[in-house]
Amino acid sequence: MPAEAAWAQGLLDTNIVILREWIDPAELPAEVAITAVTLAELSAGPHQVGRDEEQDDYDEYAERARRIDILQRAENEFDPIPFDAEAARVYGRVCAAVIGAGRTPRRRIAGLMIAAIAIAERLPLFTTDPDDYEDLDALLTVVPVTRPVVLHDR
Repeated sequence: MPAEAAWAQGLLDTNIVILREWIDPAELPAEVAITAVTLAELSAGPHQVGRDEEQDDYDEYAERARRIDILQRAENEFDPIPFDAEAARVYGRVCAAVIGAGRTPRRRIAGLMIAAIAIAERLPLFTTDPDDYEDLDALLTVVPVTRPVVLHDR
């Protein structure tokens, strides 16, 4: 990680929280925070596990258990930053930037709410998906993190 990319504090995108055990800690700031929106996404995760033709019952239960574990660890470790009135005001500017770039904010609501909180709190946003925030360069500092290769067969 280049020296100029070292940060004392930062906000973690939901994908970082999910993948954190495989991410090099040197790519993250010394002090990390999450948002209530991330906690909401993690809370929804276990309910989104569904069986498909390739997945047997054990895989479905194992995946649900893995997602519950991530949620419980996040709940235990973090006091999430809320989506407050200031973040709500910033969210309007975030949506305007996305629309101005010719994209729609509709499918990206949670990520854009996280970005609004980062902007309101004046924190850089750490993510393995920096392209999700490319429309917000003028408003938000995005710190790309290397996406690890993860095998869930541990």
